[in-house]
Amino acid sequence: MSLRVLEIIFFFYFASHIPITLFIDLQALLPEHVYPQPLRDLLRWYAEDFRDPMVLDPPHWFKSFILCEALVQMPFFPIAAYAFLKGGCKWIRTPAIVYSTHVATTLVPILAHILFYDFPMKPYPGPQTMHERLWLVSIYAPYLLIPVMLLLTMLMSSTYNSTSRSAKSKKH
Repeated sequence: MSLRVLEIIFFFYFASHIPITLFIDLQALLPEHVYPQPLRDLLRWYAEDFRDPMVLDPPHWFKSFILCEALVQMPFFPIAAYAFLKGGCKWIRTPAIVYSTHVATTLVPILAHILFYDFPMKPYPGPQTMHERLWLVSIYAPYLLIPVMLLLTMLMSSTYNSTSRSAKSKKH
């Protein structure tokens, strides 16, 4: 896959994450009256159809991840979207490495929780069968896979890695 294709994927990932964070994810932290009924209905529909009780009744550890998303990641989203839309912005390398490692680290316990936790049926039913668990994992998986792709791109691409061959050859 070419670097430009990856940058476009990263752009869409960050650009789309802004409304997802503002309108969906932050509902777990903010008072219900902050959101209009259609957005609350959208969250309830998602939670019911994908059997994701964590968004309606989030455990404290899950709320801490959303708080990090709001305070640490959210300010980064428009900056990263700009950098990847423009392409080749070397200054995004370190922030992208920090972001991608942070997000990948938070997704591991979320995915483990989905796969192994014995979810109760009340007040909000969680996934019970392996099919339901994998269905929910498929919603969260891109938030692990794309940051891992971003990390690998930042570490391995000669465009973003300052230790490219040309820099090494000038030293010798």
